[in-house]
Amino acid sequence: MPQIKLSSGPIDYQDTGGGGPALVLVHGLPMNETQWRKVVPLLAGYRCIMPTLPLGGHRRPMNPDADLSQRGVARLLGEFIERLGLDDVTLVLNDWGGGQFLVMDGQGQRVARLVLVACEAFDNFPPKPAKALTVVCRVPGGVWLLTRLMRLPSFRNNRNGYGGMSLRGIPDEILDDWFAPATRSRAIRRDFAKFATSAPKRETLLAWSERLRDFDRPVLVVWATEDRLMPREHGPRLAELYPKGRLIEIADSSTLIPEDQPERLAEVLTNFLIETGAEPSRPTI
Repeated sequence: MPQIKLSSGPIDYQDTGGGGPALVLVHGLPMNETQWRKVVPLLAGYRCIMPTLPLGGHRRPMNPDADLSQRGVARLLGEFIERLGLDDVTLVLNDWGGGQFLVMDGQGQRVARLVLVACEAFDNFPPKPAKALTVVCRVPGGVWLLTRLMRLPSFRNNRNGYGGMSLRGIPDEILDDWFAPATRSRAIRRDFAKFATSAPKRETLLAWSERLRDFDRPVLVVWATEDRLMPREHGPRLAELYPKGRLIEIADSSTLIPEDQPERLAEVLTNFLIETGAEPSRPTI
């Protein structure tokens, strides 16, 4: 897997390559690029780039002094896009919503479009059902305990946790892969805890959200109708927040729309890209 050394440490990523428009697809906590495994094959003609950010599922630890706050990781995402020399990027977020904050710090020039797929927004950092996880991560040894609890089917399938993120159910081998780095490495557990406990106060989050009104490029908000983590009303609120926002709701899905409805998500994403000037590349004969 390719790797790039950034200011906070190494970042693994997958890149399908090709000459099509660049899509940067971002995962949640503590996930990795496999979150998009069902969607990417449906996006022919696009260059899909999937960084594994330090949200707990990353395979190599960050520098001990790395800023792994919500805003810090957003800046790291912006640095990743810049270092790869990407322009006219379509930034696609699912679950983690903090990637929106990179446009506040002067790093949004390379982002031509945003696609917000059932992600954290406004003061929902972390989502209410996940706040107990934050409490656990504040306790010394809490992340280690979490990795052990995730081995228990009753815990990993709990509808108020990871079991509620997909109506279809996240395959055991995928969940195991997401939690494997933190299971093996104390340094990864340190990074996991730093990020998981980094959300600022509600007033700060809402102030940051207001600043997103200045992003005047196309934004597609894709929301799930059966989501237990991301409030249903946040979909239309986000679409109204951005000057060029639009909303599409997808039925029969929870937070992980790439898991529950990959074909429908690929369809609405492709339509949005074409309508906003990002035509897929065509194979040459």
